[in-house]
Amino acid sequence: MKSSTDGNAASAQPPPGPADSAAAAAAAPAKPPKTGDLKVRVLSALVMAPVVLGAVWAGGWVFHALIAFGSVIAVSEWTSIVPSARRLPARLMATIGILVALMVQIVAGPAAGLGAATAFAVLTAIVGGGSDRGLLGFGVLYVAVGMAGLMWLRDLPDSGLSLFLFVLFAIWATDIGAYAAGRSIGGPKLAPRISPKKTWAGLIGGMAASALFGWLVALAFGAARPDIALAVGAATAVVGQAGDLFESAVKRRYNVKDSGQLIPGHGGILDRIDGLLAAAPVLALFHAAVGSVLSWW
Repeated sequence: MKSSTDGNAASAQPPPGPADSAAAAAAAPAKPPKTGDLKVRVLSALVMAPVVLGAVWAGGWVFHALIAFGSVIAVSEWTSIVPSARRLPARLMATIGILVALMVQIVAGPAAGLGAATAFAVLTAIVGGGSDRGLLGFGVLYVAVGMAGLMWLRDLPDSGLSLFLFVLFAIWATDIGAYAAGRSIGGPKLAPRISPKKTWAGLIGGMAASALFGWLVALAFGAARPDIALAVGAATAVVGQAGDLFESAVKRRYNVKDSGQLIPGHGGILDRIDGLLAAAPVLALFHAAVGSVLSWW
């Protein structure tokens, strides 16, 4: 048992001041910079990019196989994010549905494929059950619409390759431009409750980068109106960012950081293609509706 003298002596010691705190902070070992994640991301991108670009360049069944693989993984990740009463039956139904929808599109066109996707979206919701069954089933249609846009663009007889590369590079440039501008400029947040790291400066930087790359692709392939491609590239960035925010909102609702762990340093397939899933069908609709009128490509 301590004496009262000891207790008085202990209480008489002055509390640590700012100088003591500064000295303690200086003595603490510095944390090493987190460069490992960046290296993993870069290496993963260097491995994936040639595979994706090779399949896109080849077209035909090679490209369709890539789309099918990505679609199956994407709907599987969706059924992992959105809770259900019966996850395995829901995942099986969603997988069958997305494959059927893609095959129907190849045979009968995108409208028929989306009709099949809608039917399987309903079946997935019924089979999966749960309080969020509607959002669960919606994942089938969400992935199918995005992939339908990508397939429709690439399968165009004359301009398929160039238009696909246009939307692909536009979304890639959006991500790079948004990251660079957001980190260097900062400023007001774009959607702090959904994605706290995104800023308005990042959106503008992404639009500028997407417009530039879209213009360069248009020049490289001899498009008729590169000036329109410049504007379409900027609009593609906005749509792509909206797709990114949509997936982020779904993940935040269920407290999920990444859609999956398939791609080291990047997360899942959905984390990488959320912008494409939104931008591709919008670009396809634009080109189908007014592309011939504007003669932009």
